[in-house]
Amino acid sequence: MAHLAPSAAGSSTGKWNARYIGPVPHDARYYTVCILAGGLACGVTHAGMTPLDVTKCNMQVDPAKYKGLVPGFRTILAEEGAKGFWKGVGPTFVGYSLQGVCKYGFYEVFKDLYMNLAGEEASRKYKGAIWLAGSASAEVIADVALCPLEMTKVRIQTSAPGTFPVPMMAALREMSRLRAETRYPFGAVVPLWSRQIPYTMAKFFCYEYIVSLFYQHVFTAPKETYGKTTQLGITFASGYLAGVVCAVVSHPADSIVSLMGKPANKGKSLGAIASEAGLVALATKGLGTRVIMIGTLTGFQWWIYDTVKTAAGLGTTGGH
Repeated sequence: MAHLAPSAAGSSTGKWNARYIGPVPHDARYYTVCILAGGLACGVTHAGMTPLDVTKCNMQVDPAKYKGLVPGFRTILAEEGAKGFWKGVGPTFVGYSLQGVCKYGFYEVFKDLYMNLAGEEASRKYKGAIWLAGSASAEVIADVALCPLEMTKVRIQTSAPGTFPVPMMAALREMSRLRAETRYPFGAVVPLWSRQIPYTMAKFFCYEYIVSLFYQHVFTAPKETYGKTTQLGITFASGYLAGVVCAVVSHPADSIVSLMGKPANKGKSLGAIASEAGLVALATKGLGTRVIMIGTLTGFQWWIYDTVKTAAGLGTTGGH
């Protein structure tokens, strides 16, 4: 079907349809590319950040021992060697690949669905609300896919050397064996939702908003007149800035997820863990490291995602 102008875009009947208002139609091929691009973007970036993640999790769980990013690196290196930085990389890659498939793929689906439910006028007027609703809906599904592997990853990274298996399959079996203690496989889904849903809402809303600001106030010519390199540079910058907001918004819940993996907190409720740690500690311990990690990670996620979309002829996200 030929693409129609935004004012007339729609189905074969001519009725307005959000799936046809962009540069390319949002058909089955479009959603498939987004699903694959999202899985690649999240899996590769989270796996690459494993050394920072290991350090950050240990800073949250044992701040007296891991006093900061550099001291934490030194402690891990002294006690476990370089291999200590890559603990949990297997479940990280698999878990966040599954999460990315659902997060990005379902975001595109839900965004179009909610725009069509709202109609043309309301979609323009309340586009921010649609970004938030679409991303939140997608993340609910994405976290169910991520949860078992995230729980396993945290347990691997925060257990004392020699007390818990490090290889992914052995660790998954051990988590299952100890399910009464670990609450595997979905015991952490509620704190994951509390961390990831605000994070993803901020990530997608801020990205869409920031990239639109770039094209409105900095790169003011029509978007299609800029080369792929420039568009992907705007994608990365917008993603990085969005990631900084995400890190701050979601850090307290991220701290609770990490503390749940600590053996001393076995059987404690989320409220008890939060109360013992204190709000200030939950909001600040490891935050600087997480800002660096999430800003960089989110910037590269959007860059990889849009690079794949561009290679498939679908263009970059946002800014139309």
